[in-house]
Amino acid sequence: MPDVPEDVDTQVFRKVEKHPPAAHPHQHRKPTGGGAPGAVPDSPAASGRPVAPGNPAAPGSADRGVRKPVTPPPAAEAPPVAGTPAEAPLAAEPPAPSARDERGGRRRLVSALWPPRVTRAQLVVALLLFGLGLGLAIQVSSTSDNSALRGARQEDLVRILDELDDRTQRLEDEKARLEKQRSELESSSDQAEEARKQTQEKERQLGILAGTVAAEGPGITLSVGDPTGAVESDMLLDAIQELRAAGAEAIQVNGVRVVADSYFTGSGDDMRIDGTQVAAPYVFKVIGKPEDLEPALNIPGGVVQTLEKEQAAVTVERSPKIVVDALRPAKRPDYAQSSSQ
Repeated sequence: MPDVPEDVDTQVFRKVEKHPPAAHPHQHRKPTGGGAPGAVPDSPAASGRPVAPGNPAAPGSADRGVRKPVTPPPAAEAPPVAGTPAEAPLAAEPPAPSARDERGGRRRLVSALWPPRVTRAQLVVALLLFGLGLGLAIQVSSTSDNSALRGARQEDLVRILDELDDRTQRLEDEKARLEKQRSELESSSDQAEEARKQTQEKERQLGILAGTVAAEGPGITLSVGDPTGAVESDMLLDAIQELRAAGAEAIQVNGVRVVADSYFTGSGDDMRIDGTQVAAPYVFKVIGKPEDLEPALNIPGGVVQTLEKEQAAVTVERSPKIVVDALRPAKRPDYAQSSSQ
């Protein structure tokens, strides 16, 4: 009988039969049919069933003949190497505070702050701080009062210093004169006559100050024009005070003698001095040292600048002879009496 050539499928099947796949050490086959336990047919030929050439293998025969690889189990994790920092476990999140805890915390805070508990040491520190603050406030206030002098020019400061030196010199001269009078009284043979002379001289001086005696001497003339009626009585009083501080010995304003108890009232058309009405321009006749009187009026922020801010016309003139002839009647004091024996 002639040999029939085999087709391609048959040749492939024969090759598979000659080299069956090795069984996996962990794989067990399920026994089928009546074969011996553990015997697994690898192919149709092994089971004794003929296979016609050129026919495809029965379904599932190839699957049973070829084994699928089994995935090995995962290897155990290697232990961490010594010296390698292990991963720290995650910290558990703190629980959120409840509304009751918040209210309790507020109550504890309020009870700790109120009522305040003040100790003796805290009270002493508070008093010291209060005293320090008060002293600083007084210092700042006194410094602000001298702001006009801080802004003055060097020439004005020198002139003011000269005025202070002149006042000091006048006081020294007055002291020397009084000491001389005392020595004359002590050494005079006729003490009664010398005392009478000194009393007359003192009366004349006091009469000039009291306005009961006319006076003349060097001084200045201050004229204040008031076209707008803005000059107030306190402005004229400031001028009087500034002149007295500069050494004025006798002052007369529009025919009214100004003395220690003089007063100014009204303003504009109703300006009055000691109850006597005066009208602008206001003319001050002042006896004293002109070198002291004029600079005292012209200092920065002084009388002249204050009046000029009110649109007043101010002029100051020096004169070698000023006559103050307005008099005031002598008044006998009602209650004051001499305490000398």
